[in-house]
Amino acid sequence: MLISTTAEAARKSDQEYDIDGQIYIGREYIGTAPKPGSDDYGKDIAGEDFPQAYLVMQPPHSVTRPHFHRTNQFQVFVGGGGQVGKTRTDPVTVQYAGAHTPYGPITAEDRGIDYFTLRQKWDSGAKYLPANRDALDKGRQRQRIGVRNADRGRPGDNEMVQDTLIALEPDGLFAAHFTLAPGAKAAMPDAAQGGGQYHVVLSGSLLRDGQELPPLSIEFASPEEGEIDIRAGAAGLEFLLLRFPRD
Repeated sequence: MLISTTAEAARKSDQEYDIDGQIYIGREYIGTAPKPGSDDYGKDIAGEDFPQAYLVMQPPHSVTRPHFHRTNQFQVFVGGGGQVGKTRTDPVTVQYAGAHTPYGPITAEDRGIDYFTLRQKWDSGAKYLPANRDALDKGRQRQRIGVRNADRGRPGDNEMVQDTLIALEPDGLFAAHFTLAPGAKAAMPDAAQGGGQYHVVLSGSLLRDGQELPPLSIEFASPEEGEIDIRAGAAGLEFLLLRFPRD
């Protein structure tokens, strides 16, 4: 399964949500995002065995309370500024939080804060703390943070530059930043070595089956896709590869 969604297509799904009296905007990319304020939000219900990806636009000076999820996820901070707990999240910061790993609060500064939430499986929404502490499966926690290197090198003709953000772990967890020269093509690390992976376009464009994926477009590749070729558009390509651990 290889799913590609352009930023333009996802923008049509924008919807406002009231969370603790603060107006957030959610943008669906892949699958169905949890709907804050709905009767089943955050409840332990059977969900879809399908990836879930959406962009959150959190308003200025707002706070998302500490919480956890039952599903592994990456968050990619792509706009604005703020903090997760005591960690700054200037663009581009990547956070991996394994299932049942508490994090937060997410605190937005003057410009608000925008971040992708990317999951390999569906999740019903935040389990806020301390109210849901009894539902937390302790002993499974894992969190990793990676930050794009501002001094990264630039690729030569038909070349690619890789900058590792989360070093490869034994179960396949891995995150890296890639920059490709205009028109360059490269084979990515094998999706089968982990539990599926996302590609997040940061600048330039990614070409896929005759379609151009501009900045803030994404792809999800399931493990059976194996090695995936990536081709850059005429302006080159800067993107993230985010691979989940194996189950």
